Amino acid sequence: MKEKVLIVVKAYPTLSSKYGELVCIGAMREDGSWIRLYPMPFRRFEDYKRFSKYTWIEIPLIRHESDPRPESFRPLGWEYDIHETLGYENNWARRKQIVLKKKAHNDLLWK
Repeated sequence: MKEKVLIVVKAYPTLSSKYGELVCIGAMREDGSWIRLYPMPFRRFEDYKRFSKYTWIEIPLIRHESDPRPESFRPLGWEYDIHETLGYENNWARRKQIVLKKKAHNDLLWK
């Protein structure tokens, strides 16, 4: 399924024996829910395919079968569409519309 997500976090690259250098990306859906994208070979993308934080992308995803976390998905290939990047105008107003849409967890205890 193809999903439109707002890139919020790009982790420091790690090395994988299967894929080479990879990053984990934290993103948000339009409804404000979190989604985790892994693996992403970000530095291997052509310059025109690299995206910055707070950029909307549309990418085909499937559940990450080896990761039990409900927010974990992996890309189906490396083809995706880059949409607009949300700026910081008006005290980050457009970013806040998405990032602050849902209340964060207040119970950080593992269950």
